[in-house]
Amino acid sequence: MKDLVVERVETFAVALPTLRSFGVAGGAVAVAGRPSVRVLVKVSADGVCGWGEATPIPAWTYETAESIVSTIDRYLAPAILGRPCWDLDGVTAVFDRAINRGFSIGAPLAKSAVDLALHDLLGRALGVPVGVLWGQRRTEEIELGWMVSGQTPGEVAARVAEGREAGYRAFKVKIGLHADDLDVVRAVREAAGPEAPLWVDANQAYSVDEAVRISRVLSELDVHAFEQPLPANDVVGLGRLRAESAVPVALDESLRHPSDLATFVKLGAVDVAIAKVQRSGGLTLSRRLCSLAEDSGVRLMGSGLTDSDLGLAASLHLFAAFGIGTPVDLNGRQFVDSAYATGETVRLDGGTAHVPTGPGLGVEVDEAVVRELSLDVLGAGVP
Repeated sequence: MKDLVVERVETFAVALPTLRSFGVAGGAVAVAGRPSVRVLVKVSADGVCGWGEATPIPAWTYETAESIVSTIDRYLAPAILGRPCWDLDGVTAVFDRAINRGFSIGAPLAKSAVDLALHDLLGRALGVPVGVLWGQRRTEEIELGWMVSGQTPGEVAARVAEGREAGYRAFKVKIGLHADDLDVVRAVREAAGPEAPLWVDANQAYSVDEAVRISRVLSELDVHAFEQPLPANDVVGLGRLRAESAVPVALDESLRHPSDLATFVKLGAVDVAIAKVQRSGGLTLSRRLCSLAEDSGVRLMGSGLTDSDLGLAASLHLFAAFGIGTPVDLNGRQFVDSAYATGETVRLDGGTAHVPTGPGLGVEVDEAVVRELSLDVLGAGVP
C-alpha cells in the first residue's frame, strides 16, 4: 500500500438513460427522453483501479459536464500523478491549491469524483469495503425517502402512490417551483398518511419572511424538516429563520466545506446538517463535516445529487459510518438507469438500501459499457 501511487486518471462523460423527469427550484435535473449525463472517473495504480462519479446539474450548482471533465483532466489529475493513493488528506490539500477554495470550496463535484475513485481503489487494493477501510460502520441498512415530483396536487398524490407501491414509507417534496407550494405539500401529506416521515426542500427559493410564514403551515402538516429555504450565503437570514421557524431548518447548499458548518454552528444558525458527498468535495471532507456536526450537537440527515450507482454507494458508506437513522434522499434509482453497473452493485428492498459489502464502493463497473456510452462533451457537446 505504501508504494501504491496514482499512475493514471481518466474521465468519461456518459449518457445514462433517464427514467422520468425531475426538477428543482433552479430548473430541470432530469428530462424524460433525454439522456442524463454523468462524469465517471477511473484512477489506476499498479494494476488496480477505482471508479468515482460526478453529477453535473447546472440548475443546482455551477459545475457542468464540460467544466468537470476539463477541471479533472487539466488541473486535478496532473496535480496527483505519482502521489500515494492512501494520502487522501494530502490529495485534498493538493486539490485546494490546484483549484482554489475561494469563499468556500472550488469545483466540489470534480474533486469528489476523484476522491471517490481513490476510496474505491484503496478498498479494492485491500479487498475491503470503504467502511472497513475507515473502521467505521454503524449500520447495515439505510432507509430511503421517495422523491415526490409534480406540479399539481393530483400529480404529486399519484407520485406518492407510486412510492408506496414500491415499498417506500418516507417522502421528500421539492417546493419553490409550484404555483402553490403548500397545496402540493398538503396533497402529499394526505396521500402519504399521518405517520409517514415527510420533509421539504426549497433549494434556496424563499426570502426570510416567506420562509417563516410557510414554516407555520408546514408545522401543522407535521413536516419534519425545512431544507435550505434561503440562499446559501444568507448567513444572517438563516440565523433569524432558525429563531422564528416553526420547523427545524436543515442546511444543504450552505454547507460546501466543513468550515461553513463551523460558521453556522458558531452563529447558532443551523438545526440540521445535510451530509451530501458531492457537494462537499468527496468522502474525505464529508467525513470531517459529519464528525463536526456530531461533536457540535447538530443533527445529521443525508442527501444525494440524483447519483447513479457509484455515487449512491458512496453516500451509503458515509451515512452508515455515522449511523444516520432518519430517511435519506438518495433518489438516483428513481430517475437514472446505471447502465454501466454490472453484477455486484447496490441492493434495494423497497425503501431500504443495503450498504454494499464488496471491496471499495462495492459497485462493479463494466468499462466496455462506459466507453460505449461516452460522449465528447468538450468537442461535440451534450445532447
